[in-house]
Amino acid sequence: MFGKGEGEVKIRISCQGKEVEIESGSPASVLVELFGFKAPRPIAFRLDGELLDLHSPLTREGEVEPIFPGDPEALPILRHTAAHVLAQAVKELFPEVKLGIGPATEEGFYYDFDAPRPFTEEDLKVIEKKMKEVVKRRYPLHREELSKEEAERLFRERGEDYKLELIREIPDEKVSLYRQGNFVDLCRGPHLPHTGLVKAFKLLSVAGAYWRGDERNPQLQRIYGTAFFDKEALKAYLERLEEAKRRDHRKLGRELELFSIEEEVGPGLILWHPKGAIVRKEIEDFWREEHLRRGYQLVYTPHIARRDLWKVSGHLDFYAENMFAPMEIDERAYQLKPMNCPFHILIYKSKKRSYREFPIRYCELGTVYRYERSGVLHGLLRVRGFTQDDAHIFCREDQLEEEIFKVLDLVVYFLSVFGFREYQIYLSTRPEKYVGSDEIWEKAEGALQAALEKKGLAYEIDPGEGVFYGPKIDLKIRDVLGRFWQCSTIQVDFNIPERFDLVYMGPDNQPHRPIMIHRALLGSLERFFGVLIEHYAGAFPVWLAPVQAVILTVADRHQAFAEEVWQVLREAGLRAELDLRGERLSFKIREAQVKKIPYMIIIGDKEVEARQLTVRTRRGENLSLTLEEFVDRVKREIAEKTIS
Repeated sequence: MFGKGEGEVKIRISCQGKEVEIESGSPASVLVELFGFKAPRPIAFRLDGELLDLHSPLTREGEVEPIFPGDPEALPILRHTAAHVLAQAVKELFPEVKLGIGPATEEGFYYDFDAPRPFTEEDLKVIEKKMKEVVKRRYPLHREELSKEEAERLFRERGEDYKLELIREIPDEKVSLYRQGNFVDLCRGPHLPHTGLVKAFKLLSVAGAYWRGDERNPQLQRIYGTAFFDKEALKAYLERLEEAKRRDHRKLGRELELFSIEEEVGPGLILWHPKGAIVRKEIEDFWREEHLRRGYQLVYTPHIARRDLWKVSGHLDFYAENMFAPMEIDERAYQLKPMNCPFHILIYKSKKRSYREFPIRYCELGTVYRYERSGVLHGLLRVRGFTQDDAHIFCREDQLEEEIFKVLDLVVYFLSVFGFREYQIYLSTRPEKYVGSDEIWEKAEGALQAALEKKGLAYEIDPGEGVFYGPKIDLKIRDVLGRFWQCSTIQVDFNIPERFDLVYMGPDNQPHRPIMIHRALLGSLERFFGVLIEHYAGAFPVWLAPVQAVILTVADRHQAFAEEVWQVLREAGLRAELDLRGERLSFKIREAQVKKIPYMIIIGDKEVEARQLTVRTRRGENLSLTLEEFVDRVKREIAEKTIS
């Protein structure tokens, strides 16, 4: 930065090998012409990692990178502007409405409104039409900076109480606003140059949302929408959305009689119906067998314990708001367990340990209870009672890397068995509030990072997202619709062993502190089951299917052979049903397809005479097999955990 003329300060900006000299404070839009950008023109710039829209003032030197509509950073900018277009449309239609907040999200955008009555589906259509008018007006989005006092006066005159609350909490002396026509909003940006670029958008739904997520605050109306730079991308997204609705685990859970959530029991508490319980049993059996095969020891622990246990572990200091209220038993406070680790630690402490015993691997399908606000509960994906596929590994420091390797291998194997071969990996580092020394945290983070790098696994750093006692590796699996789900986690913990004073006798005959690895492969059975339902649209692989085959008779005279076939399948360990109803065959087949049963065995005159089976798959293929061939086929699919 350098002076040039009285009161004039010039700065140098470089881009793609070129350099220009501009007056400090000039809007970034001047760079479009100075660097000679033609179509496509950038919608924003990045300066030293900071996103700047074309209205942002340039006050420091540096190298800028242009952001074009196809770049990953462009979509949030578009969606943020779409949220402002939504807010302007609502204010024009309903002037009495007060504004909340309106950010871009991973899937689109939303805006919160304090409205005198709930918005309806008809309102959304009217609002969307008004948004199109705002877009056609091509309002420039002008950025302004005001003092907090000026901003408060502006929004007080407009009756925007929620904006006033936000302004008072801003620590800076100045705040930024964006104007488009007569609409003004408190906002950091960045935004598109003008509203005319918001072309492909759709309002999706409306729901209640407490102001700032606090149940003690007023409930606002949240309008959700999405936006893209072209209509083809919007159309593809809406089609995916429709497919996601078709696969919704809550809908399929009812239709396939897998599970239910009943008001008489309480929200967030799952009733597993017989068919869902069969799927769970298969998952649990596979889980236990694999863990025993890999040197884990099964344990079982109670659902409650004295509350002091979580005081020692530190959970009461960090997670008390997620724990249910204590209960009093024999004048002592007891707690529904929110996690299993303190129990496994006490099993470890039940006797003296030698370095020769390590590693010690305890595993448990342990049901835990956590208080979730009613507004965030969502089918199987967010519940209050769930079963973790939990394990805790106690090891020496020289064993830590190898144990992390083994857990990573086990995670990848488990996910592949269930049909998930794509995932994102995150290394979550020290949070703002934590226990233990910085040195211990650096050691734990280093161990996880080294393991990922030696395994050649691509990962991203997720700063500050570790748990209070240690850093972690999180794996997010990608489903058939391209959505990512958080399931697997691996956490290295040097702290809790210290809090519980865990020791073992080393080869030097002196006490040493073990290291603890917390890990879950599937996360919780409830959440994982919900993901599985949506991934397979309820059409589970044969080894998981609640009913693997249904025998359909054409007429009453075929009943004897059908029962004979059914008996053989049952004795072979297959899950088969018998449909002897006098309905038309086409009706029975259609009903079996709706139930997503993998195999339909049709028994008619021809099959009885030849003692042969006509087998129809749920994909519509027709097979002619002997009973023995069919049993062998299904058993092979079960043994191989075939996905298709």
